[in-house]
Amino acid sequence: MKYKLEDDYIELYKLLKVLDLVDTGGQAKMIVADGYVQRNGETETRKRAKIVVGDLLVVGDDVTIEVV
Repeated sequence: MKYKLEDDYIELYKLLKVLDLVDTGGQAKMIVADGYVQRNGETETRKRAKIVVGDLLVVGDDVTIEVV
């Protein structure tokens, strides 16, 4: 899926919430902390990581997010 970034960046846990991949911000933070998110091929464990245009995220085994 593609996400059109409106600002300079979005924090990772907020992106997961905005895309309805989780029900709550707390769930998003747990997914990130447990290592289920990859950013540009590297595991991302910072829940407040600044996601910018060009980032490619993989959540779990089945969700790919391209930030445009």
